[in-house]
Amino acid sequence: MVDRKADAKNRTSLDILVAGAGYVGLAAAVSLKQARPSLAVAVVDAAPAGVWQKDGRASAIAAAACRMLDQLGVWAEIAPEAQAITEMIVTDSRTSDPVRPVFLTFDGEVAPGEAFAHMVANRDLNGALRRCAEKLGIDIIEGVAVSAFDVNGAGITVHLADGATLKARLLVAADGVSSKLRDMAGIKTVKWEYGQSGIVCTVAHERPHNGRAEEHFLPAGPFATLPLKPDKDGTNRSSIVWVERSEDAEKLVDGDDLVFEHELEQRFGLKLGEIRVADRPRAWPLGLTLARAFVAPRIALAGDAAHGIHPIAGQGLNLGFKDVAALAEVVVEADRLGQDIGALDVLERYQQWRRFDTLQMGITTDVLNRLFSNDISPLRAVRDIGLGLVERMPRLKDFFIRQASGLSGDTPKLLKGEAI
Repeated sequence: MVDRKADAKNRTSLDILVAGAGYVGLAAAVSLKQARPSLAVAVVDAAPAGVWQKDGRASAIAAAACRMLDQLGVWAEIAPEAQAITEMIVTDSRTSDPVRPVFLTFDGEVAPGEAFAHMVANRDLNGALRRCAEKLGIDIIEGVAVSAFDVNGAGITVHLADGATLKARLLVAADGVSSKLRDMAGIKTVKWEYGQSGIVCTVAHERPHNGRAEEHFLPAGPFATLPLKPDKDGTNRSSIVWVERSEDAEKLVDGDDLVFEHELEQRFGLKLGEIRVADRPRAWPLGLTLARAFVAPRIALAGDAAHGIHPIAGQGLNLGFKDVAALAEVVVEADRLGQDIGALDVLERYQQWRRFDTLQMGITTDVLNRLFSNDISPLRAVRDIGLGLVERMPRLKDFFIRQASGLSGDTPKLLKGEAI
């Protein structure tokens, strides 16, 4: 077996170094290397080897991102274990309400036979991207953080925590919402906390979900039920994203299992028969983080390093994939023209492409959360009327589906399923 870690450190001169071996970082490395095999690309990640295999969560992958993954050659491996979302319904109620009226329904297709989103296990997504990276000859250094870097004219010198040094023309920071590289680059953020946490767990249930996703707007925050592929033994499963006030979320996750299951049942209901929690629930604090700039000399931010938004619209990961597609297109075109791929004027093309779209989505999710995560009667009346009006306007519903699928606006080639 080839020691990729040793290979990467022996190759001290690179074209592109990606910091972060999550989905965004790996997709960036694969996109760039596949389009320009001549580029020397490596990935470095602070997490120990194998940590990604312990992630039991699942993510909603929009249609545009599925097209990109297909173009990269990994969707065929992922698809058999992915669950298409064939229908989406939206309700607005309290947990004590005996009936939850459905205000809005969406057909889950953006084109005949193409679902607007799929639920994919994080392990499957990460594993497929890693195997693709290995086939392309991308070196992955794990368990070592970037400790510092120096920008020096035509390149950037990156210092790793274990003393190794790598040189590159471009450093892609995909190291998460608390990005240390963003801070090292002196890029400021707009940031605030919501006082909410997202509880994530998998629920097994008696009856099949038939591909239906549901989002209940409750006073403390949205409660989303997202369909998963049945387990190997045929058990019906759904992923839960449950937003609560942070202090309540901590008590629920750390408290008695019976109390948690009772509160879950109050929100989930018994429409799918008896339910049980299939894994250990975990909670993450929610906030809005927007980088004031997406680029600096020799550095480009991507994914959560550039933007962390509320999960109310399920767009966080898909925004990251859109960053990847845009950045890859800009860098590849610049390289074909013989331009310096890490020069600020090249990177600013990426920033101009992505920053407004990201700001718009951040504001949209912030407004939606403030509008729906409350129990103020006049607001409830206004939003329920609004949802009802959208339900009666097919063209507007189609517009929202296109937005959710990532196929609206100035879409990069990869998200259209086209090669760069």
